[in-house]
Amino acid sequence: MRGLPSAVWRLTFAYSLMMAGTSLTVLLAGIIGTDIAPSEALATLPIALVVVGLAAATLPTGRLLDRFGRRPVFLAYGCLAIAGALTASVSLVAGSFPFFCAAALMMGWSGAASQQYRFAALEAVPPELAPKATSVLLLGGILAAFIGPEIAVRGRHVLDTEYAGSYVLLTASYLAGIILISFYRDNPHAVRHPGGAGRPLRQVLRSPTIILAVSAAALGYGVMSLLMTATPISMHTHAGHSLEATKFVIQSHIAAMYLPALIYATLHARLGFRGMLWAGVGVYLLCLAVAMVDTGFLEYWLALVLLGVGWNFLFLSGTNLLPLGYRPEERFRVQSANDFLVFSVQAAASLGSGWLLYRWQWHGILYACIPAVLAFVAILATLNQRLKTL
Repeated sequence: MRGLPSAVWRLTFAYSLMMAGTSLTVLLAGIIGTDIAPSEALATLPIALVVVGLAAATLPTGRLLDRFGRRPVFLAYGCLAIAGALTASVSLVAGSFPFFCAAALMMGWSGAASQQYRFAALEAVPPELAPKATSVLLLGGILAAFIGPEIAVRGRHVLDTEYAGSYVLLTASYLAGIILISFYRDNPHAVRHPGGAGRPLRQVLRSPTIILAVSAAALGYGVMSLLMTATPISMHTHAGHSLEATKFVIQSHIAAMYLPALIYATLHARLGFRGMLWAGVGVYLLCLAVAMVDTGFLEYWLALVLLGVGWNFLFLSGTNLLPLGYRPEERFRVQSANDFLVFSVQAAASLGSGWLLYRWQWHGILYACIPAVLAFVAILATLNQRLKTL
């Protein structure tokens, strides 16, 4: 990972601190929802609202970035994340499910800035170092995989209300992330470009390269979110595994999402985009096959690890493909449109996860993933020749 500027490393550590709230929420929100939601079918709603908030924020965030640049938006959204965590804590003390949902929405909205860190890392390096820069940034997710759940468990009984202290401790992680990101400076060569406003967005989105990039990231997030959202409830509440065992599976899953970043640049150099995308699809199919075997600890753990690896291959490939389909002056519009489409799919998956789990249990969710994977296989096969030129 030599040759990367310090800005990439600052973004990486800030990313890990800001994403800790996501891993904490993935572990706790469904369990908390089971206790305070008016219906078990609504138990995963707070997790879904994190994604809904993220998806809803992408287009407004793109406009803010275009007007003010990255640093002011990153700092403002960090403050919003702190407000969301404190609101979550207060809502638990009050026993208010609606306010807990509102807190989840706020934390999701703030996450739209954290998702932009990967594009900031891309712009901080020459094109030939782009896969390495995005790989390093995603390594910050390894830290987030442990920081968030550890905060959740250690803060569980800090206050009289269970888990309220977890969200108070989370504000310290957010504050540290804000301090780190305050040192970020926009790339002066990327802020403005003499090419004007660029092509109409609809024209850009019809590009085969953009279609493939968005589809890869959307599949990665859609299937991952559908399974990951349901896992804590399915594993802890339905299958009777302990909170510690559930925590370990979630931590392993999030670590598996980011650890392959250590070798992604090397694999990409050998296999190219085509090989990495087919590998991601293959790992997803293997994940579904393992998860269908049983609901034992080993099956949950292995399936969620494979889920993380498949997500890494698909999401990183989509992220690195995207800039090949737009011009520099189009970057904010296309990046925000990409995130809107990708995270809208994730939001739909998160919202549907609780309902599917309530109606058809764990195996119903697994079967629901198969059409999405096969649809992407069709897209990939159709654009297979296009990938040879990239």
